[in-house]
Amino acid sequence: MKKLWIALAALVCAAGAAHAHQIWLEPAEGQGTVLRFGEFGENLREVSPGLLDKFVQPTATLVAGQDVKNSARAGKARDAYTLPFKAGQGESIVAEEARYPLFNIKDGGKGWYHPAARLITDFSAQEPRLVLDLVPTGKAGEFRLYYQGQPKAKTKVTLVTQSGWAREAQTDAEGRVQFSLPWKGPYVAEVSHTERTPGERAGVNGPEKYDSISYTTTLSYVQPAGLEPIPAPPAAAPYQSK
Repeated sequence: MKKLWIALAALVCAAGAAHAHQIWLEPAEGQGTVLRFGEFGENLREVSPGLLDKFVQPTATLVAGQDVKNSARAGKARDAYTLPFKAGQGESIVAEEARYPLFNIKDGGKGWYHPAARLITDFSAQEPRLVLDLVPTGKAGEFRLYYQGQPKAKTKVTLVTQSGWAREAQTDAEGRVQFSLPWKGPYVAEVSHTERTPGERAGVNGPEKYDSISYTTTLSYVQPAGLEPIPAPPAAAPYQSK
């Protein structure tokens, strides 16, 4: 356990808590949706001022099958980014932050953290839209992982509730993975992939070279029925930006 915490602390320091974190989408009261940054299973939500300020401009799209119904830039609040639309039955929302600041990696190069998220309202089959995308297949509890539009096999997917209850599974040869969802309430599935290929992206002050891209994608779903959920732990304290 001590070694685990040391490793986690080192990772947080190296990437500004990015790699130890994910973004995820939650339905909000009314007609909106919120985009969180933190650790869902630890009830950790980053805030502003703080690590939430590292985001440059998250964007989101409301889709129904292949059709784009709405797109928007997210607006920043104290503990989340807000979206002006909500997913209805059979619809999905995808969001990403493609301009997160580059960070130093241990071999002396630069890394690019590219977080993304998807929210679904049911298990209607969806087509991939994100570079690394986990989508429902049409079968309850079954998802398919895509990378650059192609099924991604033999990749770990972690499913977690806000109480910290978690399950892990690997995608099969066709990129499919199956989970049972025993608890009522929200779930977040997370998957990551690092592409160790140098490249260049457009930056605020001109081109920025990077040595690897770390993709982290989540899928959120609120299970309407099931066992009463295990209570979430007390809210964890946000990290403080330096």
